[in-house]
Amino acid sequence: MANQRLKDALDRARVTPDALALYTESDVKTVHRWLGGRVPHPRTRFKIAKRLQEDVDYLWPEARKAAAATSDSSGVVQLYPNRASVPPQLWDRLLDRAAKDVAFLVYVGMFLTEKPDLLSNLRAKAANGARVRILLGDPQCEAVKQRSEDEGIGRDTISAKIAHAAAFFRPLSGVPNIEIRTHGTVLYNSVYVFDDDMIVNPHVFGITAPMAPALHIHRTAGNGLFDTYAGSFEAVWETGTKSA
Repeated sequence: MANQRLKDALDRARVTPDALALYTESDVKTVHRWLGGRVPHPRTRFKIAKRLQEDVDYLWPEARKAAAATSDSSGVVQLYPNRASVPPQLWDRLLDRAAKDVAFLVYVGMFLTEKPDLLSNLRAKAANGARVRILLGDPQCEAVKQRSEDEGIGRDTISAKIAHAAAFFRPLSGVPNIEIRTHGTVLYNSVYVFDDDMIVNPHVFGITAPMAPALHIHRTAGNGLFDTYAGSFEAVWETGTKSA
C-alpha cells in the first residue's frame, strides 16, 4: 500500500524524490519504493522525519506496531539526540490524543510557554475529564539555584525563568481537574506525560535541557520505562506544594 503520509509530507516540505535520495544517500528508485509502501531502515526513517519535520511514527505507523511485537518491554519508541530535535508535531499530536492524563515535571519548561494555544488546550482537556498536573521548580529552593549555576547562567537565572512560567500557567489556577504545584527536588529528568506516552528529557551536567537527549516512551504491558518515570513523577508530586 502506498505511503500517502510520506508523499504528503514531501509535498509540504517541497522536497522532491530526487532530493530525498540525495539527502539519504539512496537511489531514487529506493525512494519510490518507500513511497510505494516499503519501510526504510530505522536510522533512515529518523533522518527522513527530521528533514521533513515530521514524527517518525506518523510517517510509518506500521513500523512501530511491528517493533512493539518484537522488541523488549522497555517501551522506548524513539531516542532523540537532544530535546530540540523532537518534532513539534509530535508534541502537538501527543497532547491532542491525550484524554485522561496530562502531566509536566520541570523546573521551567520555558518552551511550553511559547505554545499560544496550550492553555486553551489544557482547559479543554480538563473540561472533558482529563487530569492535568503541572510541577514547576520552587524558585527559592537550593536545587534550582544550584542547577542555574551548573548551567553557567548565574545563580538566579532559572528562578527568574520559573517566575515567568508560573505567570504563564496562573490563568489555569482554580480550573477543575487542573492543579499546579512547585517542588524543590533535584531534577534528574524533565517528564511530560500524555496518557500512555511520555517524553523524558534526562538532564546532563553543564548543558541546558534543550541540548540534552530526549526519549519518547510508550506504556507497555510489563514494568517498562514508562512505569519507572511515571513512578518518579508521582513521588515528586507528593512532595510538591500547591501553588496559590
